[in-house]
Amino acid sequence: MGRAHRIFAALAALSLVACNAVPSEPDVPEAKPVARPAAQARAPEPAIALKRGPSQESVALAAYYARVEADLLVQGLLRTDGGGPDTPFTDTMLMRNFVTIALAEEYARGAGLRAGTGDLGRIKKWTQPVRMSVEFGRSVPEEIRNRDRAEVTRYTARLARVTGHPITMSDADPNFHVLFMSEDDRSQISRRIRQLVPNINAQSLAIFDRLPRSIHCLVIAFSGSSGGYDYAKAIALIRAEHPPLLRKSCIHEELAQGLGLSNDSPLARPSIFNDDDEFALLTTHDEMLLKLLYNPRMRPGMDADATRAVLRDLLADAPVPADGPS
Repeated sequence: MGRAHRIFAALAALSLVACNAVPSEPDVPEAKPVARPAAQARAPEPAIALKRGPSQESVALAAYYARVEADLLVQGLLRTDGGGPDTPFTDTMLMRNFVTIALAEEYARGAGLRAGTGDLGRIKKWTQPVRMSVEFGRSVPEEIRNRDRAEVTRYTARLARVTGHPITMSDADPNFHVLFMSEDDRSQISRRIRQLVPNINAQSLAIFDRLPRSIHCLVIAFSGSSGGYDYAKAIALIRAEHPPLLRKSCIHEELAQGLGLSNDSPLARPSIFNDDDEFALLTTHDEMLLKLLYNPRMRPGMDADATRAVLRDLLADAPVPADGPS
């Protein structure tokens, strides 16, 4: 699947900060996410003629992703074991990977899909409770909706357990929206994004309108204050054409990246935050990254030097065994 499948945007005020990020800088008033703004309420769907089935474009895309998944599995990739004796790592490796994955940005701010410089930024995370909701395009069948909703619910519980942060499923004032949409739902995607972020700029919205098939899924997160690093809202988009394992992989990666682990590293192993697609699902290594990120001592806006100092203390208190976690 290549890691060109995630976009991350880091902005100011309700600012974009998404996975494999495409940062842009919309002119947005400061957000005070207490009550859900009326502009975010789901608008009634317009009356349309029912389709008999997916379009040729959607069928072709589903066939393409099925081939991608099959090819990766034949190569022994998309592992689901979480890592083991063949993937040891040390506290030094964990610190290096954390700094790269949590602080660097893969895409340049305000430049669409242009690659970032690799410079280290600052810690980004949620300080308020995360309330996940799942939405589906009109094209997604009911049985698949039930399966996806159950998968997100299970994974949300795992993320809450790992981070110690309040992360729940809720349709009451949600702030982390997980959208499952197909090629046939493209017009619905743009409309829904504009409802959720009324002041999103044209460049950011264009990412959703012209999504290449090399991007399997993406997440965009927004700060709650101008120039801030504390997340207040996130939107994840997962293509409905994906076969089951790629779909589950997108859920694992985008939701974790939407919590603040926004970059990839070719040195991270065992990890989903790596372009090599060796692992499909969150690993033991990745759980440790999330634990470190959501330690109370790791605060939004901390720079690389402050982050390394906290990491040294945390890992000194609970070092990783030399042969990796048991």
